[in-house]
Amino acid sequence: MAKSRVSFEVGIDGVAIITIFNPPVNSLAPPLIAGLKERFNEAIRRSDVKAIVVTGDGGKFSGGFDINVFQKVHDTGDVSLMPDVSVDLMVNTIEDAQKPAVAAIEGLALGGGLELAMACHARIATSKAQLGLPELTLGIIPGFGGTQRLPRLVGLSKALELMLLSKPITSEEGKKLGLVDAIVSSEELLSVSRQWATEIANRSKPWIRSLHRTDKIGSLSEAREVLKKARQQAKQTTPNMPQHLACLDVIEEGVVHGGYNGVLKEAEVFKELVLLETSKGLVHVFFAQRATSKVPGVTDVGLKPRHVKKAAIIGGGLMGSGIATALILNDIYVLVKEINPEYLAKGIKMIEANIGGLVTRRKLTQDKANKAISLVKGVLDYSEFKDVDMVIEAVIEKVPLKQTIFSEIEKVCPPHCILATNTSTIDLNIVGEKTKSQDRIIGAHFFSPAHVMPLLEIVRTEKTSSQIILDLMTVGKIIKKVPVVVGNCTGFAVNRTFFPYAQGAQLLAHLGVDVFRIDRVISNFGLPMGPFQLQDLTGYGVAIAVGREFSNAFPDRIFRTPLVDLLIKDGRNGKNNGKGYYLYEKGSKPKPDPSVLPIIEDSRRLVNLMPGGKPLSVTDKEIVEMILFPVVNEACRVMDEGIVVRASDLDVASVLGMSFPSYRGGIVFWADLVGPSHIYGSLKKWSEVYGNFYKPSRLLEERVKRGMPLSAPASASSPSKSRL
Repeated sequence: MAKSRVSFEVGIDGVAIITIFNPPVNSLAPPLIAGLKERFNEAIRRSDVKAIVVTGDGGKFSGGFDINVFQKVHDTGDVSLMPDVSVDLMVNTIEDAQKPAVAAIEGLALGGGLELAMACHARIATSKAQLGLPELTLGIIPGFGGTQRLPRLVGLSKALELMLLSKPITSEEGKKLGLVDAIVSSEELLSVSRQWATEIANRSKPWIRSLHRTDKIGSLSEAREVLKKARQQAKQTTPNMPQHLACLDVIEEGVVHGGYNGVLKEAEVFKELVLLETSKGLVHVFFAQRATSKVPGVTDVGLKPRHVKKAAIIGGGLMGSGIATALILNDIYVLVKEINPEYLAKGIKMIEANIGGLVTRRKLTQDKANKAISLVKGVLDYSEFKDVDMVIEAVIEKVPLKQTIFSEIEKVCPPHCILATNTSTIDLNIVGEKTKSQDRIIGAHFFSPAHVMPLLEIVRTEKTSSQIILDLMTVGKIIKKVPVVVGNCTGFAVNRTFFPYAQGAQLLAHLGVDVFRIDRVISNFGLPMGPFQLQDLTGYGVAIAVGREFSNAFPDRIFRTPLVDLLIKDGRNGKNNGKGYYLYEKGSKPKPDPSVLPIIEDSRRLVNLMPGGKPLSVTDKEIVEMILFPVVNEACRVMDEGIVVRASDLDVASVLGMSFPSYRGGIVFWADLVGPSHIYGSLKKWSEVYGNFYKPSRLLEERVKRGMPLSAPASASSPSKSRL
């Protein structure tokens, strides 16, 4: 691996070229920052240097500050590990130097990389270079002066959009906004940058210190109005994330008291934010997501993935059409098989609607949409399956039907073909038990809508070959999903972990807690909707079918209630027919339906759980805990049985598959922050009152006794390690 360094070279034109070497994206690790300071100081000292150009090696300027440092700060609590960059390097060494500096940008300048470029006196970029400040996605704010310089270069409103939404722009847009001074070809980048630096030094081009500019900020009253609106929006859209309001406060400090004061405030606030749980959670998810691509026995044994050029989807319903959409959007030819022309036409229409929706939302050009549609073909039999590289079965959850399909496709598909099922709960050994190709049977569990949701849960059995797993992981990456490899059991990793979620909510409802309050509390915690609205969305038929699977698999810890049956009897089916716990009317938000309350009351009477017939008095915090601690408990069982490679895989899966708030770091990470001993004590107390649903798992009890975090690697004696 190439050693990171900062090189220095002076040309006959008197321009020093300072180059950052730190592949793959020239991230600014502390030694690189020290190297930059040293090289800039050298250039300023030397009499043969009249101007400076800073650039990055390998076609990339810089991807920003080295995120590994944040992890070290989180592990140690030592914020002094963060180097002093904003004042010492960006202001004193670069911006206020007696010699001009020009940033020569190729490929990308993100985060600290763009902040370095903005401290220079001009920016020359190649076409289509990515520019942005994505720091808020890590729970922090730009910390190298970006909160002050970006508004001064592009205007306050646009700067807020780029920072608060962590939205990158191209160099072309940067040029229009004033962030980039010129766009040139890669071949011309250094020569034009040298010329530009020379002309600044000769005073034939303006010597602009962006921190000193005020022309694009507007009047103080205008700026305060823009910031006020941004604050209101941030409170609505990101209520649990402090970095958005902190960013606005820091920007306002600079607007009111000047750029240098803003830089000082930025450095102070940055150090406060980096120690908060929000940053810890988001940085954890960032690294956890990258760790999912390492699967022992699959990615470390020298196998090479086989390319999937042609795939077949069996079943053109909601899931099948969504999966087909994801594949054709990424240049994979797809056959969609249905049982009759009517169903097939509906399936193709859904795929076209998915693609059309992307065009309407300007996420896809019409040309690309036409190309994608040309890659799908509807069929009614298996005659064209003879050369497919992958089949994904996406029919209704009926075991005999799935078994028949797998027996049929095994006979017609080539021997290298991936034989995948999109089942969300059924044991794969049962699905494939009538085939001879059990080494090719694998779960490809997409989440709905399949062309939008980012998680692909890859389920392996004890017989699935490493090659097939690697091939499907590769498909996942090609279609821009995050593949997480898990073991085989009822519900697999994600649905199995979260099956107590709806159950805990039902139990609370039967203890007399208002269902709409439960939904409100869970939404405030950070999930996109509460458990009752979620049940309305997925439909009651799904709730009954999934409940049956889990009831058969884990009969000892199921909370049984007649509520869903009573709702169906009353003619309700959630969003599907516009009436469930909520009322659904086109064009308006769901409204709580008061007429559902007597049905809930009937169910409470039948279950008879309320102590002394009176509703349980609980705080909002207790509602969260009584619903989510059983989920943590089940996550412990999933880890104990070796269903996941590592605890962080479950964190990624919970965030990307179940929309658990990313700023809480995922279900296991959050549990460790809350404290395993508090979770264990609460579950034990509740289990004594309400039974086995709350009974603490073996792993949770063991970790608490040994004082270990839940995220610690499972012991080698894990009872069911063979599942992975």
